[in-house]
Amino acid sequence: MITETGRQCRTTVLTEPAYRTALLAKLVEEAQEVQIAAPTELLNELADLMEVLDNLLAIHKLTLSQVRQVQEQRLRSRGGFESRLQLDWVGE
Repeated sequence: MITETGRQCRTTVLTEPAYRTALLAKLVEEAQEVQIAAPTELLNELADLMEVLDNLLAIHKLTLSQVRQVQEQRLRSRGGFESRLQLDWVGE
């Protein structure tokens, strides 16, 4: 895609450990872009975030179905965000 616009680039095939590290860094980058996205760009940024998540799932041999199942379990045991409650602190 880059070269189709007349620009130059260099690519490197990553080792498995380097690929995992790069995906985790990209996950943070994409999450930050979601955080600052304008409403008109949110869908595109979420799609980019999902692309990274899909690849993380693949390299860890996990499925979205497995993630959703654990998400449901955690939602039942810990609650979710739909009530808009923010946990400010926990005391001992």
